Amino acid sequence: VFLKLIRKADVLIDPYRPGTLEKLELNCSALQKLNPRLIIARLTGYGQNGKYKRMAGHDINYLALSGVLSLMGPKGCPPTFPLNLLADFAGGSLTCALGILLALLERTRSGKGQVIDSSMVDGVAYLASFVTLRQNVWRMGPRGTNWLDGGAPFYNTYETKDGKFIAVGALEPKFYRVFLKKLNMLSPELMSQQYDNSTWPRMRQKFELLFREKNRAEWAQIFDETDACVTPVLSPEDVITHPHTKSRGTYRRAYEPAPAPRLARTPAQTECKSIIREVGEHSRQILAELGYSDSDIDLMVESMVVTSPCVPSKIKSKL
Repeated sequence: VFLKLIRKADVLIDPYRPGTLEKLELNCSALQKLNPRLIIARLTGYGQNGKYKRMAGHDINYLALSGVLSLMGPKGCPPTFPLNLLADFAGGSLTCALGILLALLERTRSGKGQVIDSSMVDGVAYLASFVTLRQNVWRMGPRGTNWLDGGAPFYNTYETKDGKFIAVGALEPKFYRVFLKKLNMLSPELMSQQYDNSTWPRMRQKFELLFREKNRAEWAQIFDETDACVTPVLSPEDVITHPHTKSRGTYRRAYEPAPAPRLARTPAQTECKSIIREVGEHSRQILAELGYSDSDIDLMVESMVVTSPCVPSKIKSKL
């Protein structure tokens, strides 16, 4: 069944540790002999070679080894990781998807497939190029003391009176001017001190006290549709009712975002009730497309060769 699929496939995603396909006698060269146009995307944490290639790990480990985790978090505290988004999804899945698209594009010229070595460590390191390549240019200080890592008072989050939060991103002077004006704090002195990091602790303290004087909704109204670069920190439930995200349909329902980006001519299909798919949901459909009969498919399901949530009652009784 697998080899039959390979002969027609554009892409094979191999999410297992290096060497797993080879143990099954399904090495890349043999698969590409069956289908020279096949693109094989090998997505792992540490990559197909190197000291750690067979070692287990999770997002936090890949993030740590990439050097990026050391840059994240407040001063004087342990490094802070942003859930499992950076390595698993950004450095892993999205980077691998980009590699697949590049290989598909190249195949239109050469007619040949190729193998993609997509490592989450490599992906996160590359993703952080904007920061790491500018270490010397910006003369970055210790973690938590810089513009974008929580060190600057004009790029941070602040708690409001009701225990919620506001995000401030007034990096440039023209935005910082609007920010201070809306806080009734605008003065030539404060504007001149924006990038003077010796004043940052004192300014942060002032902003902290000020933001605690009003609820999040009140601050959101004050800064609404201004260039102060200030927005409320929303929960997934809040996003459903916020005027901007509601008008765009950013979330289809709580905790379920709409597909992105949005293609004008060929938009994503969203008729399904949920974006979460069952394991083996399309097994029977795919096997039928390969030419297998219903009885053949029933036998595969019964023998657990394939997984399918749609199991005929006669097979369920045997299982």
